[in-house]
Amino acid sequence: NTWLNKHCCSVTIPVLFSGYFAMQVIYARRKYKVSPPETTGHPEFERTFRAQANCSEYFPIFISLLWVAGIFFHQGVTAVCGLLYLYTRLRYFQGYAGAARGRLGPLYASAWLLWVLLGLALAGLLAHFLRP
Repeated sequence: NTWLNKHCCSVTIPVLFSGYFAMQVIYARRKYKVSPPETTGHPEFERTFRAQANCSEYFPIFISLLWVAGIFFHQGVTAVCGLLYLYTRLRYFQGYAGAARGRLGPLYASAWLLWVLLGLALAGLLAHFLRP
């Protein structure tokens, strides 16, 4: 089923990003000798840990908007927005792990893309349910 294949990819790629972020926390734990369940220690570990946690917090919102916009608005436009969002989240993660200030530009870009996805989802839902 083509629909199922496309939507499985829309979840698989973001899950791979989440796995990458989680692995970076594991590497930082080893590098700075911060054993679980500790979440404090070397500042670079703390920034990496917080960047991963923040990305994880937004993951359900992103996936939900991605699916609704893709189903009810347009798959191509939604896919482009989704890929751009993932790119900005990667830049956010890398920037935050390096220095707290490094997260700001990508943070604003990813927030803007979530608003775009919300707009697409709402437009698609309205068109679907208000169509005669």
